[in-house]
Amino acid sequence: MTAPTPVEDLLREAAPQVLAALTRRYGAFDAADDAVQEAMIAAATAWKRDGPPESPRAWLYSVAHRRLIDGWRSDSARTAREHRAAALEVDADVPADDDSLTLLFLCCHPALSESSQLALTLRAVGGLATAEIARAFLVPEATLAQRISRAKQQLKAAGLTFRLPAEPERTGRLTVVLQVLYLMFNEGYTPGSRGPDTADLTAEAIRLARMLRAELPAEPEVAGLLALMLLTEARRPARQTADGLLVPLAEQDRGLWDGELLREGTELITGVLGSGIVGPYQLQAAIAALHGEAATAEQTDWPQILALYEVLERVSPSPVVTLNRAVAVARVHGPHAGLAVLGTVAEDPALTRSHRLDAVRGHLLELAGDLEAAGASYRRAMAGTVSPAERHYLALRAAELG
Repeated sequence: MTAPTPVEDLLREAAPQVLAALTRRYGAFDAADDAVQEAMIAAATAWKRDGPPESPRAWLYSVAHRRLIDGWRSDSARTAREHRAAALEVDADVPADDDSLTLLFLCCHPALSESSQLALTLRAVGGLATAEIARAFLVPEATLAQRISRAKQQLKAAGLTFRLPAEPERTGRLTVVLQVLYLMFNEGYTPGSRGPDTADLTAEAIRLARMLRAELPAEPEVAGLLALMLLTEARRPARQTADGLLVPLAEQDRGLWDGELLREGTELITGVLGSGIVGPYQLQAAIAALHGEAATAEQTDWPQILALYEVLERVSPSPVVTLNRAVAVARVHGPHAGLAVLGTVAEDPALTRSHRLDAVRGHLLELAGDLEAAGASYRRAMAGTVSPAERHYLALRAAELG
């Protein structure tokens, strides 16, 4: 995927804010989303031809607002809608409030399935294109578009209200909200998926996580997710070379890591870990903090990391967690022990559709000295990744092993 253009970056930043403002004002999420999409198409043409306006958000809001009113006027219930439109079309100035957090909870409405919640939030709040979300979910773009359309209709039928939900409803939606932010962050952090220098999605995910933390300061998993994001983002400057080549964690120049983000993330997870029920985001943040505290790769506290992965596997079991535990086992007990753990998930469909299994297997085989088999695993992993940076790195590893 090519890197977004400056116009696409502006639209991705402004569109969720405009959608939130229109939904708060008029309470018609489905119609507002359609209007914003039409305004974005108009902006993509006009801004590329004439250059972006002084206030992209105000421009987009004004056009989307007109499309929304025009849509109501052309509806079959013309008379009733025109009365409503006339009452609303008093002031088209874009509101100054940021309703992103309210929009986030709205998209995680319990009337929607979890997959629809994720897809709708990534589109409405994260500003991702339908094609990008479809790729993340491994479904055709048309299928994803239909899912989003149905989700908007379900929200309309449920009688949505644009406000932060009260307890206990808010707690019920929190799991999906956190998962959405986690996916949003990962989509922006994946090397090469959005261009090597594009960090707009990770920045937006961190911004929303900070807002969520301020709104729910007593929720340890909110703090855990924010800490995980900060600690991971701290490593971005060392994750790729100037020409875009991927640098694995063990080979990164740790002097390039962002010390302020490391400090903030470490203090945050240290302050909440053990203060309540320990969840998966807290555990992942604790693992990231241990990596961040090691001055060199050799000084990494792998026994402690392995212990945390064992707890994580009990708290939130998944084949990806087992894959990561296999690496930690290899560092503590040797590569053959790690390969044995890897064998327990080798046939899991969630991994066989991904390049991760072969990439990790190649790494452990290389540590074990089986270079021919390691090279073959790296080549299989190359065929499964959509990231040019990862593909290039795997190709180099395979070539170096002959």
